[in-house]
Amino acid sequence: MYLSPTTEDPPVVLSTHGLTKDFKNLRAVDNLNLTIRRGDVFGFLGPNGAGKTRL
Repeated sequence: MYLSPTTEDPPVVLSTHGLTKDFKNLRAVDNLNLTIRRGDVFGFLGPNGAGKTRL
């Protein structure tokens, strides 16, 4: 992670609050709160066909 010379947090590049995703009768994501800042590394892990791309 890049550490800037100041004490400020890097800017937020993606955030979700209360994200829920349903596929017919299956709740794939339930109330996800997520904040990703510049310089963070983040990934979704899961089996093929689990719906990672749709999120």
